[in-house]
Amino acid sequence: MVFRKPPDGGWGWVIVVVSFFTQFLCYGSPLAVGVLYLEWLDAFGEGKGKTAWVGSLANGIGLLASPVCSICVSSFGARPVAIFSGFMVAGGLMMSSFAPNIYFLYVSYGIVVGLGCGLLYTATVTITCHYFDKRRGLALGLISTGSSVGLFIYAALQRELIDLYGLDGCLLIVGALSLNILACGSLMRPLESSDSPPPEKTCVDKVPDQYFVYHEKEKTVEENISILEKGYVDEKCANNMPDYKQDGILNKNVLSSINVNEKDTYKKKVVEQTNFCKQLAKRKWQLYLNYWEETVVLFKNKVFSALFVAILLFDIGGFPPSLLMEDVARSANINEDDYYMPLISIIGIMTAVGKLTLGILADFKWVNTLYLYVTTLLMTGVALFAIPFAKSYLTLAMLSGILGFLTGNWSIFPYVTTKTVGIEKLTHAYGILMFFAGLGNSLGPPIVGWFYDWTQEYDTAFYFSGFCVLLGGFLLLLAALPCWNSCTNQSSKLPPNTYSYKVASSA
Repeated sequence: MVFRKPPDGGWGWVIVVVSFFTQFLCYGSPLAVGVLYLEWLDAFGEGKGKTAWVGSLANGIGLLASPVCSICVSSFGARPVAIFSGFMVAGGLMMSSFAPNIYFLYVSYGIVVGLGCGLLYTATVTITCHYFDKRRGLALGLISTGSSVGLFIYAALQRELIDLYGLDGCLLIVGALSLNILACGSLMRPLESSDSPPPEKTCVDKVPDQYFVYHEKEKTVEENISILEKGYVDEKCANNMPDYKQDGILNKNVLSSINVNEKDTYKKKVVEQTNFCKQLAKRKWQLYLNYWEETVVLFKNKVFSALFVAILLFDIGGFPPSLLMEDVARSANINEDDYYMPLISIIGIMTAVGKLTLGILADFKWVNTLYLYVTTLLMTGVALFAIPFAKSYLTLAMLSGILGFLTGNWSIFPYVTTKTVGIEKLTHAYGILMFFAGLGNSLGPPIVGWFYDWTQEYDTAFYFSGFCVLLGGFLLLLAALPCWNSCTNQSSKLPPNTYSYKVASSA
């Protein structure tokens, strides 16, 4: 079975709808975990830094395990992985309702739910790319808003469920809602054609024929036996005289020759299998060496190295507001009656707006996506510095909207990566960057929580967060300045697989 040409429509739009709802259902609770964070603080009485690990693991573990998620989807397909992951997310949420302590939540909510979300994200993106080619950007943009809409709705939904049924009842109901992922996953029909030509051989199948010569030799032995027997019978018929002694002698000779040939064939078979294993091990080792050589070449690119630092610092400093903004409002003694909408909901809806807006801007030829991304980083740093000065719901709501819109720069991050390293190295480079983005997601909220436990206020924590994001933005800006082009004009002297930003970023 091989994949047909992407239809760019038809059942592909069903895939877009179910992928949208899959991300809505799986990411709704983890992204809106700030509402649960307040309840866990009161229920378990642990420090803010220790409690923040739950939400940070749920959002970061999927990115950290992105290579494993990709292997699972490639090996088993998007539909089985989506159905299995639906059970993981629903089971993890329901298990969390019975958590006796914060450490249980690290596993049930942080690891199980987080890994399930990572698998579902990979499955939805993969199946959507199979069904779309020309409209792939539009399709991916539509499904990516599912998580943002989920954040917007689940923030208010979980608050209402907690008021009505308590924390445990809220998690049970949200887990039951996540079971709808199974229905969505069942509709992810693989794009395959039963009447298509057989697929191309894999690398193992392409091993030279001499490693499988023992199959031919086995056949040769059988043919030799039949030839000997046939020749012997013909000879007897021609002579038309029975000779039982000669029959016994010939049979013994034939059997002895067969036994010798079988022993030789077995020995040669062992030798050939050993050679096959050696060649396969050499190939795997060579692929491993090539991977690290390409990684070293990537980091020789100044812009990629700066981008790696920027995404790590951005997630350390820029992710905590989506988790801690509700607690920031409570720490500022803002009256709950003044709440017109949860702050996390504002972040969620503005993130969706930011993804669409920034994605549209990135499609204009006159827009440099790298400088656009740097601008969002610098503005995010300034907004984080302003949080300690916000003492009312209105100002916090405005800052939440600004931060949510700027967080939508995730939609242009693949564009920036492509412009930096080229389309040939996009998969390799993007996997490395996503790993460190997950590391930043996992470390950011606990660090901010530890700052609060140390100083008993959020001001220092958000000054630190703003400094991290600004530092990453300035480093990326310095690496992308045109003055570096004079240093990269010698690109012809670089290895053929090395990409300078001047070449890769030209429109």
